[in-house]
Amino acid sequence: MMKKIILVAAAVLALNVLAACGKTGDQNHAGGNNHAGHGASSGQPNDERPVGEKGAEEMDHGRGHGGHGSNAKPTAENLQASFAFPAGAAKANEETELTIQVKDKDGNPVNQYDVNHEKWLHLIMVNHDLSFFSHIHPEFKGDGTFTVNTSFPAGGEYKVFADFIPTGGANTTLSEWVKVEGEEGTHTAIVADANLVKEVDGKKIELSMSAAKPKEDVTLTFNIRDAKTKKGINDLQPYLGAVGHVVILSEDAKQYLHVHPIDEKATGPEAKFATSFPQSGTFKIWGQFQHNGEVFTVPFVVNVK
Repeated sequence: MMKKIILVAAAVLALNVLAACGKTGDQNHAGGNNHAGHGASSGQPNDERPVGEKGAEEMDHGRGHGGHGSNAKPTAENLQASFAFPAGAAKANEETELTIQVKDKDGNPVNQYDVNHEKWLHLIMVNHDLSFFSHIHPEFKGDGTFTVNTSFPAGGEYKVFADFIPTGGANTTLSEWVKVEGEEGTHTAIVADANLVKEVDGKKIELSMSAAKPKEDVTLTFNIRDAKTKKGINDLQPYLGAVGHVVILSEDAKQYLHVHPIDEKATGPEAKFATSFPQSGTFKIWGQFQHNGEVFTVPFVVNVK
């Protein structure tokens, strides 16, 4: 009799346990459906995402920037550029090849660049008194090297600026003074223009500045008109993907600014550029525009104080 009682009690206990387990299972199943609904967009729970594969992809992407093995972003501080001529120095009024090589701080060539206004590298060249200005575009040859054929109008020192964006980095400018053999031209003092109106290639260009103080936002407005008819030119053509480009240098060529327009798709007669002068002093401004298939350059000298 006692054995029967024990067996009945055990059976009742087992039934209760099974019922409880059935209820718990239903709750988990409902919760499982909700969880699946939250993760439906990815097709798998968040904690099952292959983070290892994603991390490796990001690391490879970082290594590819700048064409070298460092994970650090390429900046002017960890990049260097050399400028060289085949004979060691250029000669005045003779065409020569200029080679620019960009390397990282470890000496590895930088081979990846972002297109910056249709070009990988903009080369700006000026002489010691800023009376000569050239804006050209070397061709990439690989191994961190660009080359371009150019010439210089007189002997003396010229400063060359390589302006580019290494992939993964910011806009970078590296520069150097180079020697050109031959008779030097007459040195002209850099003096601010009495009025900011110039005539170039049959066009009358007036420059107005919203301010002329250091470290303040300033808008440069170029008003471009036909020199004869005085009518505004409203059919400027894109130059390097924009209505125009502006390069600004301090008189000692230590401060360099390459300024792009506020409205790149503007067609004139006004072209506006936003910038800020880094310090007081005398600055030379070159505006470059294109009309009827011809690029024209207009220079201005201003005092910032």
